[in-house]
Amino acid sequence: MDQKRIGAFIAQCRKEKNLTQMQLAETLGITNQAVSKWENGVSHS
Repeated sequence: MDQKRIGAFIAQCRKEKNLTQMQLAETLGITNQAVSKWENGVSHS
């Protein structure tokens, strides 16, 4: 999978659970900017 497909998968799973990027970030102990980057295929770390 490339980064964009992984990002789309993360976004889809997050939305299926009715979570915002902020809520997912808080659950994972990361920033919402990191979640945004993942979902946009900008970064995988």
